[in-house]
Amino acid sequence: MEANVLGNRYELVEKIGGGGMALVYKARCRLLNRFVAVKILRDEFTGDEEFVKRFEVEAQSAASLSHPNIVSIYDVGNQENTYYIVMEYVDGSTLKEYITSKGSIGWKEAVKIAIQICSAIEHAHSK
Repeated sequence: MEANVLGNRYELVEKIGGGGMALVYKARCRLLNRFVAVKILRDEFTGDEEFVKRFEVEAQSAASLSHPNIVSIYDVGNQENTYYIVMEYVDGSTLKEYITSKGSIGWKEAVKIAIQICSAIEHAHSK
């Protein structure tokens, strides 16, 4: 694998997040010349069939969703035992960062945010 390039297409630029199972990177798609987010299964889980299966199911489930409050899935791949999901990159702050920067938010704004979240959850559960 060429250093920091997946699928001969996604050039990893910087780490932007992570969770228990995966790390998320901002990447540049060489083919379409746009930024995407790439979620990569952590190395310690690539040898565990259960985690790999869970990661693949997550990709398939997310790819079936189309909603303005849910990022789109563009691609899924496995290169040299590196499992990844390529998705829409949304530039900006996370909800946690937004609330931290504002100190507190009013109830009307909190309700607007909660409605958007619930709308996405409702859509996901309907699928």
